[in-house]
Amino acid sequence: MARPEKLAEDELRDALGKLPSWSVQERKLHREFRFQDFNEAFGFMTRAALVAESMGHHPEWFNVWNRVVVELSTHDADGITSLDVELAQKLNAIAD
Repeated sequence: MARPEKLAEDELRDALGKLPSWSVQERKLHREFRFQDFNEAFGFMTRAALVAESMGHHPEWFNVWNRVVVELSTHDADGITSLDVELAQKLNAIAD
């Protein structure tokens, strides 16, 4: 399966317009999710892990108690691709 190519600046700008609470930090899509407690945060991570595994695309993330920080990039493309945008949209849906 061919991996997607790195998004052009205008494509990335358009994608960010459709990704509430996401930004670009250090050439990665970045978002901090906050939940009521650790149980909710861990539940989010569990559901997100299943989605990521089904896509064959895995986030970089960090969790402390009720907070989950997620960063997405496609290492093969050396930047942000449509695959990262798709996973970000799915993570937003899981968190809602």
